[in-house]
Amino acid sequence: MSKDDKLIDFAAERDKRIHDLRDKKLNEMRDAFAQALPLPPAKKKPKGKPKKP
Repeated sequence: MSKDDKLIDFAAERDKRIHDLRDKKLNEMRDAFAQALPLPPAKKKPKGKPKKP
């Protein structure tokens, strides 16, 4: 075998590609759920303790 700097690890490249495809599908599913079941806007929590009279 010759030592070449341009060798490609096909298994690693395939893993990256599959990971990207799964991320894309996950993001599409998240968007679909967000459209179908939108979350109500988050309520702001009061800061600090309430004041006593």
